[in-house]
Amino acid sequence: MPDTPPHRTLFTAKSLTKSFGEVRVLSNIDLQVNQGEVLALLGENGAGKSTLVKLIGGYETVSGGLLHLANEAGELRPLNSDTWKHATAEAQGVILIHQELNLAEQLNAVENIFLGNEIRRGPFLDKHRMLELTREYLSILDCDIDPLVPVAQLSVSVKQMIEIAKAYAKNSRLLILDEPTAVLTAKESEALFQLIDRLTEQGVAIVYISHKLDEIERIADRVVVLRDGELVGDYDAKTLTKDDMARLMVGRELTNLFPVATPPNATSEVVLELKKGAVPGLISNASFQLRAGEILGFAGLVGSGRTALMEAIIGLHQFSKSSELLIRGKSVSFSSLAAARDAGIAYLTKDRKGSGLLLGMSLPINFSLFSLHKFSNGLINTKKEQEAFSEAVDTFEIRLKDLSISAGNLSGGNQQKLLLAKVMAAEPSIIIVDEPTRGIDIGTKSQIYHFIANLAEKGHSIIMVSSDMMEVIGLSHRVAVMCRGQLVGILEGEQKQEHEIMRYAAGLESQLTQEGEKASA
Repeated sequence: MPDTPPHRTLFTAKSLTKSFGEVRVLSNIDLQVNQGEVLALLGENGAGKSTLVKLIGGYETVSGGLLHLANEAGELRPLNSDTWKHATAEAQGVILIHQELNLAEQLNAVENIFLGNEIRRGPFLDKHRMLELTREYLSILDCDIDPLVPVAQLSVSVKQMIEIAKAYAKNSRLLILDEPTAVLTAKESEALFQLIDRLTEQGVAIVYISHKLDEIERIADRVVVLRDGELVGDYDAKTLTKDDMARLMVGRELTNLFPVATPPNATSEVVLELKKGAVPGLISNASFQLRAGEILGFAGLVGSGRTALMEAIIGLHQFSKSSELLIRGKSVSFSSLAAARDAGIAYLTKDRKGSGLLLGMSLPINFSLFSLHKFSNGLINTKKEQEAFSEAVDTFEIRLKDLSISAGNLSGGNQQKLLLAKVMAAEPSIIIVDEPTRGIDIGTKSQIYHFIANLAEKGHSIIMVSSDMMEVIGLSHRVAVMCRGQLVGILEGEQKQEHEIMRYAAGLESQLTQEGEKASA
C-alpha cells in the first residue's frame, strides 16, 4: 500500500483476557487500531484471532482488561465491557463480518443489506432508494447480480459479497473482516481489496484476518501476530516478508507429548491410492498413496479442501470421472458412508456434536450405531452390545461415573473417545480422523495420540486431518499439504517442519508442475 500519514488511534485493548470456564483462550492482549490503517491479525488455527475480534465486535463478553473507542471528536473513551454487545458496537460503527455467513436466506440482497437499517421517506420504506444504493454497492464490488433474487439462490461467494456490501452500507468506522476471501474468486478478492483501499483513504480502520500471506502483503499496514492466545508482536508490515510472517505464526518446539511412531516399511502395501482427485467446485487436484501402518497427516489452511477431500473418499461427494480411487489396487467408487465402511474405511468426523454422536441417546447406542450388523440378527442383541461397549470403555479409557447417562453429558474428551470407539467397532483397516483433538484438554490429547499411534503399530492405516501443526508433525510419518483445493506437496523427514508446511499451505511452495502433476523430484 502507498505510504500514508499517521492517523489517530480509534480503538485500544489493554490486558484483554478471555476464558471459557477454566480454559483461558486469550491472555493479556494489548492492541491498538488506528484510523485509515489495515491491521492484519495473523496466527495459526486456534491462536485466538476469531475470539479476539468477537470481543472487539461485542459478540463475546470480555473476561478481563479494558477497551477504549474514540468518540467523534477523536477522544478515547472507556467502554463498559458488560454492556458492550454487538448491537451497541454496530451503532458506534464497529462492524464484524464473520467467517460464517449471517444472511436471511429468504430475503433478497436489498432486504439483507438494509435489514434493521431501512431508509424511509416519511412513514414508508424508500424501496427505490435502497435498490439504487444496493446496485451502487454491488457495482463497487464488481458483483453483477439481480439484487431482487432471494439470497438462497445465490452462490456462497456472492453471499459473501453481499455481507461486505451490508457492512459498507452501515458507514463503518472500524470494519473487521474474518477470512473474507475464503470463498471468493481471485477477481472478487481484488474487488474487495480495492474497496479496502477506498475505505482506508476515507479514514476507516480495518482489522483483517487471513492465512493468505500474499493478501497480507498486498493490503496490510501493520501486522499483529497471536500464538496460543498470547500476543507475539506488533510489526510494521513493510518490514516483514511472507517467510517472516510464517515463522512468527509458528515458532515453537515439539515436546514429548507425542509417541514415537515407527515408520512403515517402504515396501509396505499401498492400501489406498488417489489419482487426480477432483470434486467440482471443491477439489481441483489431489494425488497420494497411503501405506499399511502409516499415519499420513493432512495440513492446510481454512478452506484448503482437506475435509472435502476426505468426504469425497468416503462417498459424501462424487469425484470427477477423471479421478481414480484404488483400495489395495482395485478401483472403487463409494456412493455412501456405509459402502466405504463395508470396504474397511471408517471416518471420524470433526463435528462430533453435530454429526458424530446422537447427544440425547445412550452411550451403548452411540457406540454400536456404525456397526449395528455386528449386534443384530433382526433384533439388537443388547447383551452383546453392552459387553462390546464395556470392553471399549476400558480400551479407550472412557471415564464414566454413570453408564446410563446420554452422550451429551460426557466431557468433550470422553465424547471424542466414544466417537473413536464407535468407528473402531466396525473393525476398519483404514481410518480417517478429522480434527481428532479439537476442543479437548492436553491430557486427553495425549491419550488420543497414543490410541492413533497404537492403531498404526497394529497395521491400521491412518489419515489424520488437523489444523494443529504440532499434532500433524508430532504424530504423522508424512504430511500432505493442501492449498486452495490442490494437494501441493507431501513432506517427510527434515522437510516436516512448521515453517515449511506453512509455506506450502500459504501457496509459497508447490511440488506440482505447471500441468498440475506431482513433480518427479
